[in-house]
Amino acid sequence: QVQLVESGGGLVQPGGSLRLSCVASGSIFSINAMGWYRQAPGKQRELVTTITSGGSTNYADSVKGRFTISRDNAKNTVYLQMNSLKPEDTAVYYCNGRIRRRLGPENDYWGQGTQVTVSS
Repeated sequence: QVQLVESGGGLVQPGGSLRLSCVASGSIFSINAMGWYRQAPGKQRELVTTITSGGSTNYADSVKGRFTISRDNAKNTVYLQMNSLKPEDTAVYYCNGRIRRRLGPENDYWGQGTQVTVSS
């Protein structure tokens, strides 16, 4: 059993900041990559940022220079620091983990999502 739980979403004014957290728990052998995705009303879920086990990162063009992904391997936790937030960042943000279970295969796991709303 593997579980991912997000936290940190909420309402913030344009130009403000939020930090999202995602904790993975359960029968984990290794976490090969983690990332953040988001889905706005009426749109497809899109990749925001990912980080590999080696620390390599990538970002969607829309968030480069504003968002930063980081991780704490000892805590099986990934973070998303969001600065200079814009109304168009409003979406449900989902945590994703590419995880190998103990004595099991590698699969993708998803959290339940956390709402981020950027509005005056």
